[in-house]
Amino acid sequence: MKLLSTLAACCLALGLIACSPPAEKFTNTDLTGLDYAKDFKLTDHNGKPRTLADFKGKLVLIFFGYTQCPDVCPTTMVEMANVMQKLGPDADKTQVLFATIDPERDTQALLAAYVPNFDARFLGLYGDAAATAQVAKDFKVYYQKVPGKTPGSYTMDHTAGTYVFDQQGRIRLFLRHGQGPDPIVHDLKLLLGKAS
Repeated sequence: MKLLSTLAACCLALGLIACSPPAEKFTNTDLTGLDYAKDFKLTDHNGKPRTLADFKGKLVLIFFGYTQCPDVCPTTMVEMANVMQKLGPDADKTQVLFATIDPERDTQALLAAYVPNFDARFLGLYGDAAATAQVAKDFKVYYQKVPGKTPGSYTMDHTAGTYVFDQQGRIRLFLRHGQGPDPIVHDLKLLLGKAS
């Protein structure tokens, strides 16, 4: 008799699981559990040294670009500004960071003039050439100078995507460039435990 009631309980539990809606999935690349992109040591455009720990309790979105980028960087920053707008009050639990891969030209003053134009809450990050190379290596970010007609007119080829850390500072997502704000908002809400 005990065996029959145990079997009945198991069947009921399996039936409930089968009837439950499937868990929502990320629309972007899930990096949960990967062993890279653990931290950074850079300076923000206000002159304050920053690490990932400074933003604990917030989702952190970090994009690697440069201020003289003609296309990918400004469109990504506009996209992030739209994400913040669509997040509404949850934007207060989100920090967008723009880390330069062009420390030769992207000074603190230039980042301070450029980055907050997209959203006043955004922070620009910079380091010297060695710090930039180290962070790019840790994040597996590609970047390379492309010579221009004059020494100062070069462009930069670079990885076009954004990393997302959860509120505990763990790497969770890689956001594809140019997808629009809605899939990003969807994934950020999942990370905040607010599935739509």
